[in-house]
Amino acid sequence: MTTASTQDESREKQPEGSKTEVGSYFISNYPPYSQWKADSLDEVKQRMASAPTSENPLGLYLHIPFCRKRCKFCYFKVFTDVKAQEVQRYVDALCNEISMVSQLPVMGDRPFRFVYFGGGTPSFLSPKQLTKLADRLREHITWDGAEEVTFECEPGTLSETKVKTLREQLGVTRLSLGIENFSDKLLEENGRAHLSKQVFSAWEWIEAAQFPNVNIDLISGMVGETWENWKDNIRRTIDMSPESVTIYQMELPFNTVYSADILGNKIQSPVADWQTKRDWVSYAFDEMTSAGYKVSSAYTLVKDTGKVNFSYRDNLWRGADLLATGIASFGHAAGAHYQNLPHMEQYLGAIEGGELPLGRGFVPTEHQALIREMILLLKRGFLEREYFQSKFDVDIVENWKPVWDGYVEEGLAEIHADEVKLTREGLLRVDSMLPAFFEPEHQNVRYT
Repeated sequence: MTTASTQDESREKQPEGSKTEVGSYFISNYPPYSQWKADSLDEVKQRMASAPTSENPLGLYLHIPFCRKRCKFCYFKVFTDVKAQEVQRYVDALCNEISMVSQLPVMGDRPFRFVYFGGGTPSFLSPKQLTKLADRLREHITWDGAEEVTFECEPGTLSETKVKTLREQLGVTRLSLGIENFSDKLLEENGRAHLSKQVFSAWEWIEAAQFPNVNIDLISGMVGETWENWKDNIRRTIDMSPESVTIYQMELPFNTVYSADILGNKIQSPVADWQTKRDWVSYAFDEMTSAGYKVSSAYTLVKDTGKVNFSYRDNLWRGADLLATGIASFGHAAGAHYQNLPHMEQYLGAIEGGELPLGRGFVPTEHQALIREMILLLKRGFLEREYFQSKFDVDIVENWKPVWDGYVEEGLAEIHADEVKLTREGLLRVDSMLPAFFEPEHQNVRYT
């Protein structure tokens, strides 16, 4: 799962301890996406047309929107049942977009510090298509010096040849494998395209390719999950011993198959309640820290923090520039936010007409940039007060004292002289805590 694709409906805060009802929960940006407008694009384009004013880190995101199946809980911009010529047309457009992006003055002489192939399912592409994509991209850009190149994979799309292509031709340093669950029954119920036997086949090829960092994705609270099965998931994950593990708590944004069933047929939510999901994640944290892992954020555990640094996450959360390419992708350039056009023919038509496929944008104030960095960095479980004092000249504790006092009283946070630290309970429910820091005009607006 990525944070660079689009959701289609509003965010509704989930009451703590409640059922998992329809509404988004995960926060990946600020101000809310619903506030981004097409009439801000002139300012976005001006900033893209200007040389960078600082050595802000630069990243590249590439969106591959194709999947073998659409999971019943999926809310990303994805396409299934596509023909080979449709895929090739998209890949050609993506390469042409990157050609245009590579000529933007905002790039300056900065190298890409991090690159992220997200989706959808980037591993949907064949080895031949991947090699062609890499060759065409290198006509315009290079990521040879990037400290992290991430590629998302669905186990059932992998082959030994494809895995070797990712490592040797694309230079992938971080492979993220979307396992989600090891139970075939749960995978089938939730609409996943792969089964567990494909995970284990792929794992042999992945280990042989010797990627510096292999991440496993799991989801807490898939439909049909039980305590017994969740414990088995964690046991199997520890046995595989990946460099990092990402665990999401399942939610139900409006445009998912499950959400449509709940709203249309008036059925009860089939997803575990929030407290149960938090209990499952907490259990995973306990078991995996006992096995030598360290908690790196509300969602991630890392085996060796000296080896794995999550360049994409950490730089993006600190306000790095991200040139986002592909349909519906979100980017950041010279302090401005933007999203590409979300409909395929619009996206392809813009590029084939020689235009960047920009759809909407937002130019945040310095205070809004402060809020964005603070709420995203809080997902790590701590905030360094001096960092914000130095960068924004704001004491984040004093500026939001009533909010912090409330969270301390609830047992969700601790305030220290040099940092704010979340308790385990605070870390497990951090996304529900973040809207309290929003500006008043954004407290109860649509999120997307």
